[in-house]
Amino acid sequence: MTELAAPPAATASRSDAPAEGAARTYPSQLISFAIGDDQYGVDIMAVREIKGWTDITTLPRQPDYVRGVLNLRGIIVPIIDLRCRFGQGLTQATPLHIAIIVQIASKPIGLLADRVLDIVSLDPSQIKPVPRVAQTQRLNFLSGLVTTEGAMIALIDLPNLLTVNIDAEVPAELKLPTAA
Repeated sequence: MTELAAPPAATASRSDAPAEGAARTYPSQLISFAIGDDQYGVDIMAVREIKGWTDITTLPRQPDYVRGVLNLRGIIVPIIDLRCRFGQGLTQATPLHIAIIVQIASKPIGLLADRVLDIVSLDPSQIKPVPRVAQTQRLNFLSGLVTTEGAMIALIDLPNLLTVNIDAEVPAELKLPTAA
């Protein structure tokens, strides 16, 4: 298990970002990781931990991309299979896979990926918009593209990754009816 603490430079550079007229805040550092041959990245400030793959508990009536949950020091963390979420089929998870624990709207969420690649520092001007040639769900998960050292990294827009409201404790269809 690898615990990550954000370097002081990441926090300092965030305060230098222009706030006026900016609808989206872009990261100054990101964790890049691989899903197959594709590279993705998430803001380092959202990452709480990187954990080796372990057994998880599957739950009934969940979307295919929700692989199950794991108990992380007493906190139940749902695990999202990014390969499946992006429409590329289920990941055949092995001990070589990793779970990147991120925080989305104050909730911990695990992202199943093949491997971590690097910590990348970047200037927000390096982030290019995702071309909207065709409207596909996969594009809605991405907030931008970064080219660094000859590789293209797709930035995951964490709040748009889930289609369910993660603040809801119990889905409506699982709630018991109340007596009137």
